[in-house]
Amino acid sequence: MIKIAVTGASGRMGQTIIEAINQTHGVELGVKLDKGDDVNAVLNQFDILIDFTRPEATLDYLAICMSTNKAIVIGTTGFDDTGLAAINTAAKKIPVVFAPNMSVGVNLSLKLLDMAARVIGHEADIEIVEAHHRYKVDAPSGTALKMGEVVANALGRDLSKCAVYGRQGIEKPRDKETIGFSTIRGGDVVGEHTVSFFMDGERVEITHKASSRMTFANGSVRAANWLKGKPTGLYSMKDVLEIR
Repeated sequence: MIKIAVTGASGRMGQTIIEAINQTHGVELGVKLDKGDDVNAVLNQFDILIDFTRPEATLDYLAICMSTNKAIVIGTTGFDDTGLAAINTAAKKIPVVFAPNMSVGVNLSLKLLDMAARVIGHEADIEIVEAHHRYKVDAPSGTALKMGEVVANALGRDLSKCAVYGRQGIEKPRDKETIGFSTIRGGDVVGEHTVSFFMDGERVEITHKASSRMTFANGSVRAANWLKGKPTGLYSMKDVLEIR
């Protein structure tokens, strides 16, 4: 039986992950962790830690896992380059699953986006629109950025150079090499992402809509189950779902 520690346990996502653990065979809740709790005092109560908090908190948990040889599943988004480097460094010492979105459907969508970009991307104007609830603080979402990265890589482009994150006022005509991002925040939207490939006379849209946080929670628990016994390394949900 795999014992899982859940961070941010009193929050909405933490509570949903705990519910998913209770519904999944082969895993059990080892410990609930919230801000201020001493992780070092409960190290013997879990095998793997699942974290969906904030970048600064995640990096603290990551450091503890690295120093104590604990595997970790990271669903937190909004890391800067320093944070991403820390995750890569940790993955050289412990097993890490890091994904901006744990949903099975989203990760299938990433596969479809790679295919679509390779077939029609060079002829299309590409725009990514994402919507989330009013409490989400990072924008664009980690999932939207990952979708842009997949499309850009398929087209041989560097997302850091071709991404456009906002338009206002009078601008030059659209550069076909760019990938546009639009962000919506409001209400209780769990998560919606649409990537549109606009061509003359037609357009192709790949959309994913999440109606419950349970889809992300189930994916994270599935990742934890898969991670048990894996060697040191940095893994994604593509590894977990075997859809590379």
